[in-house]
Amino acid sequence: QVQLKESGGGLVQPGGSLLLNCALPESIYDFFAVGWYRQAPGKQRELVADITSGGRIQFADYVQGRFEIFRDIAANMVFLRLNSLKPEDTAVYYCHAGNNGSRGYPDPYRELWGQGTLVTVSS
Repeated sequence: QVQLKESGGGLVQPGGSLLLNCALPESIYDFFAVGWYRQAPGKQRELVADITSGGRIQFADYVQGRFEIFRDIAANMVFLRLNSLKPEDTAVYYCHAGNNGSRGYPDPYRELWGQGTLVTVSS
């Protein structure tokens, strides 16, 4: 069941940029972390970036400073700005909200996913 709503994917040329948006059905603070994963054809889903309720951000090594993650707490939204895109960034990007096993939440293993938005980087 899709529980997060993403938008912003599309076709972009190498070197271009895209802004992905994700709307949560409840407060960002209800989760330990919110962020983005991606899955390329034939590959496993992998973390792109996430941000904890306390504001700590982590990026996958392959991002190499090209992407930004930020949130609008009042609007319950999280964003991923993709810059300097490469063909190997082509994937379905998924929004994720979860508690990552943290015992500070009623359900430490609760998680929500979006339906995914396709990003295609090609000339």
